[in-house]
Amino acid sequence: MAATDGNVPARLRLPPPPCCVPAFSSGASVVAIDNKIEQAMDLVKSHLMYAVREEVEVLKEQIKELIEKNSQLEQENTLLKTLASPEQLAQFQAQLQTGSPPSSQTQGTTQQPAQPASQGSGPSA
Repeated sequence: MAATDGNVPARLRLPPPPCCVPAFSSGASVVAIDNKIEQAMDLVKSHLMYAVREEVEVLKEQIKELIEKNSQLEQENTLLKTLASPEQLAQFQAQLQTGSPPSSQTQGTTQQPAQPASQGSGPSA
């Protein structure tokens, strides 16, 4: 609801804007205002559509790159599975089930504990 101007001194009252005074608004000015509003809305719509199209293109490119990366990783995974020994696969499955991180073993080999070197004996001559 609009506040009444009953308590505001006349010198401080602002006149209503011209667009809101019924005596001054003609049919032509209403149509002109409607046309300008429609043009502004069309401009906003076209800018939004352009921005959305750009974003869609960026996202399509990202999807394409992710699909390629996924395919590459699947091929690598298949290759590693074929090269891994049954012991390594079992160890990996056990690690997945317990949630422990994979150990830092070299690919394709299992690390054996180092054999203690005999002290004091050098190479035989």
